[in-house]
Amino acid sequence: MNDARTPSASAVQEADVLVIGGGLHGSSSAFHMARRGASVIVVEADYVGRHSSGVNAGGVRTLGRPLPEIPLALMSREIWHALPDTIGDDGGFVPSGQLKIAETEAELEECRERVALLESHGFTHEKLIDRETVLELEPALAQHVTGGIWVERDGYALPFRTTTAFRLAAQKHGARFYEGTAVTHIEPRGERWIARTPRGTFAARKLLVTAGAWSGELAREAGEPVPVHPEGLMLMVTHRVAPFCRATLGATGRPLSFKQFDNGTVVIGGKLIGIADLPGRHGEVDFMRLVKSAQTVVDLFPHLRHLGVNRAWAGVEAFTADSLPIISASRRAANLYYSFGYCGSGFQLGPACGQLVSELVLDGAPSLSLDAFAIDRFGRAAVEAPLTGVAAH
Repeated sequence: MNDARTPSASAVQEADVLVIGGGLHGSSSAFHMARRGASVIVVEADYVGRHSSGVNAGGVRTLGRPLPEIPLALMSREIWHALPDTIGDDGGFVPSGQLKIAETEAELEECRERVALLESHGFTHEKLIDRETVLELEPALAQHVTGGIWVERDGYALPFRTTTAFRLAAQKHGARFYEGTAVTHIEPRGERWIARTPRGTFAARKLLVTAGAWSGELAREAGEPVPVHPEGLMLMVTHRVAPFCRATLGATGRPLSFKQFDNGTVVIGGKLIGIADLPGRHGEVDFMRLVKSAQTVVDLFPHLRHLGVNRAWAGVEAFTADSLPIISASRRAANLYYSFGYCGSGFQLGPACGQLVSELVLDGAPSLSLDAFAIDRFGRAAVEAPLTGVAAH
């Protein structure tokens, strides 16, 4: 539900900062700004956690990150371990550890090279382990595994619970959330940003666009188009089965995200691409691709061959051309900021990115460099479109 009265079509709701998008990154940013005393309004086209923030696999993963993301992920992991102290809720976080499995000698060599690369940059959180250690950690795995990479302090959490917890914590500090409020137009007017919606007009000195897969259209409207496209990421949940897996698992040679909950169900994902319907605001499941993922699970855990799938779903997420997010101040307009394009891996980053974005918006600079995620990195000469009224959200 909305925590504020529905605005009338003629009303103008004012704040210091207007956040477009109420997912984890929007709610986390709102929390971090509101607790510093800023007045914050969050407008969400659907409901908080409706899309990728609420329906992802829930991995709290520093393992396998691109090098530019590792400082963000390590910073965020510390917040995850102290989440009750930060927002009063642990988000269902379980520090299960994360294990990336190698199934061949070539894949094990790939793991070895990965760990060496990280160590050459000063990162030691990923540990190479041999076959015996893998099977000690997870005895139910198929015997053909050859080793892998282990990160002990990683784990998983519950996406919708986490997103809701950040939203509630933001509200406790005075942030106002308007759900079912789609932004149709943004424009600067004097020293304010104006956002028009069918449910009223919103105005703020600073504007943060964190609308997931719909952010690219808003950036284009602001004259900063970027190579971003939507995908429908799929997950499936099995029937209950006796406990057999403690860690959160991935694979080196094929897509996999795998974990077993305490209730016995198994959640299977791993950047499984379904169908994204951006105008219709929903994702659709591609069952043939789910079959391939199910086969991977059976190869690794043969005893699951006859385990039934209870349900499957897809959430819409934004992917960038270089597989890195956009976390940046605008290069064309004052007091405009972006946080989107997390390419299916943004859940773990939410707590830290919300803090860093709040510093970027309120202080002008974050405490950890975000230079790798600048919006103009794709080509600084291709963004000369005017600020015109293209329908966006």
